[in-house]
Amino acid sequence: MEEKNSFLKEKIDLKSPNKNIVPISTSIGEDGKLSIGGCSIEELVKKYDSPLYILDEITLRNSCRAYKQALEKYYPGESLPIYASKANSSLFMSKLVSSEGLGLDAVSEGELLTALKGGVPNEKIVFHGNNKSDKEIEFAVRNNINVIVDNDYDLDRLEKLSNLSNNELEIMIRFTPGIECHTHEYIKTGSFDSKFGFGIEYLETLFSRINKTKHLKLKGLHAHIGSQIFELDPHKDLGEIMVKVILEAKKYGHNIDKLNVGGGLGIKYTENDDPPSIDEWVRTISTSVTKACKKHNLDLPILMCEPGRSIVSTAGITIYKIGAFKKIPGIRTYLSVDGGMSDNPRPITYQSNYSACLVGNPLNINSKNKYTIAGKHCESGDVLFKEIELSDCKTGDLICVFGTGAYNISMSSNYNRIPRPAALLVCDGEAEIIQKRESPSDLLKYDVLPDRFIKQS
Repeated sequence: MEEKNSFLKEKIDLKSPNKNIVPISTSIGEDGKLSIGGCSIEELVKKYDSPLYILDEITLRNSCRAYKQALEKYYPGESLPIYASKANSSLFMSKLVSSEGLGLDAVSEGELLTALKGGVPNEKIVFHGNNKSDKEIEFAVRNNINVIVDNDYDLDRLEKLSNLSNNELEIMIRFTPGIECHTHEYIKTGSFDSKFGFGIEYLETLFSRINKTKHLKLKGLHAHIGSQIFELDPHKDLGEIMVKVILEAKKYGHNIDKLNVGGGLGIKYTENDDPPSIDEWVRTISTSVTKACKKHNLDLPILMCEPGRSIVSTAGITIYKIGAFKKIPGIRTYLSVDGGMSDNPRPITYQSNYSACLVGNPLNINSKNKYTIAGKHCESGDVLFKEIELSDCKTGDLICVFGTGAYNISMSSNYNRIPRPAALLVCDGEAEIIQKRESPSDLLKYDVLPDRFIKQS
């Protein structure tokens, strides 16, 4: 019997889950079927239906601890890893990262409220965004949350709020360091041409302006150079650039004591991916900042970083049920599943690639068929896999897609009025709901018929 899907046979990296395709607790039972967290996936689908998001608690906690331990190991000063909650925002994720000592970053009042209700201390929350509303800024200030200033519009309103309250307000600023990474053009956020942050060429003017405000105190810098990054050299450069900006700020009377280097470390979605480990990434940025501070005779600032994908992505899988088959002779065979772009918009949006297997035959024993796995939505581009090799399968069989913990739940939609899936947490043979499955009637909750239409009926 020929076995494929070698990633299911690879040794699991416990210290750096981003280098695995599968969650740490993945196993194949004596019956040859897939389990996660000690739970049979087939049994979970029988109880909770499909599509189904599943998160592995062990993988999540190991990822959080890898960042904390690496920072403690390599950075001599104070540090704080901050979870980028846009990857997967929920009460559960807020509670889990907080329990592991991480902070959290948010980009909306909804994410801020979720973090606070989930138990993240307000002093460990940072508020990002390139177009924050007045209401959102006021919410952050009222709750003593660190605001990262992205532009002059932010600065104007924060200055006004601090003057109205006659209270000192500490701020951080985001700037674009001009570092390019080999990543998708839609997720480059650190180049000179970016919607995020102040241009590096504008900083002297900015430092002068902040110095003239009555109550704003510039205490931190933030820069982020991209997403799904496999290169370490750009982060070597970033530390030196940010320390030089600290020196420039000092000329205008600003004492920067916080450096936030963003996130962006990649994960292993497919067997061709080879990201650095969390340990390597943290060592690179810690060494860069430490050397630059020593070179310029500066005290070490509090070092912050913002991992998102590398915390939660590998911990997540999505389970689909196979429905229709369509064979086009000489071209391809379509295999349709009960989800698609509404629960995972990344393939159609970013042409993202994933790894997958049959739950009932995860090692693809005697595989001989190639399928295009299509979603159920009314879009020709709703395709999860353009060609994937699977053994014989039939309607009703289950497919497991790996690496879906990040940007699946958080980017999901109700396109075609399809309800969002349920999400489960698994650990030690137990499964708990962390997000209820929506029903079609849930989608009508916010629809309103104008009175004249009601009268006509």
